[in-house]
Amino acid sequence: MRIYVCVKHVPDTAANIKITDGTGYDSKVKFVPNPYDEYGVEEAISLVEKAGEGEVVALCVGDAGAVNSLRSVMAMGVHRSVLVKTDDQFPPSDLVAKALAKAIEQEGPADLIFTGKQSVDSEGMQTSYLLASELGLPVATGVVTLVLDEGTAIVQREIDGGARETLAVTTPCVLGATKGLNEPRFPKLPAILKAKKKEIKEMDLAALSITAAETCRIQSLEPVQERSNAKILGGTTEESVAALVKILREEEKVI
Repeated sequence: MRIYVCVKHVPDTAANIKITDGTGYDSKVKFVPNPYDEYGVEEAISLVEKAGEGEVVALCVGDAGAVNSLRSVMAMGVHRSVLVKTDDQFPPSDLVAKALAKAIEQEGPADLIFTGKQSVDSEGMQTSYLLASELGLPVATGVVTLVLDEGTAIVQREIDGGARETLAVTTPCVLGATKGLNEPRFPKLPAILKAKKKEIKEMDLAALSITAAETCRIQSLEPVQERSNAKILGGTTEESVAALVKILREEEKVI
């Protein structure tokens, strides 16, 4: 059994995020594995542990700093990792999907491929679908339960309104993991130290015969502006309504 887990190197949303020159994050910003991807990592490791055989291979497309996220998931129990290096801190989703697909073809056939449902930085929710399209595989995202049954993945996925949809997906397939699928493990210190010494295979886009065409690029990046404090409108109902209309017309200019 060979299971691939796709890992994105993203800013730690719990950290103080600073943006530099309007196009990227400050070099001091802490980056971590995408939290949604960690659910896929945990599920892959658990499946291999339960089967008693197989390997979990982590794949990442990103700049040199992404090795840190790969080492983090290797400390969780991933057997080996591959980094497809790019100069772009934010490679577009179509390029990422092509690179991931080529890397999988080079590293060997997959029984399962996990991604996160989305990334916490761009929240594009595109990579799972694009990767499945590149490989010609079925895909299900928002996966919260998974049972493997003789060439079929029985999954439940969250849909709008809090409902759950059950799908029978032929394997190999691409599954987008989300919160509720499992509880990712915290690696112990010996595993962290061991992961720091493990070799990470690196390749570039040229080695995969991929040209980094700029189909989509970040034009600007800026923090959300803090809203001003709420206004409490006093007086009678008629006075409050009149004051609200004035604010909407003269200040917010929405009517």
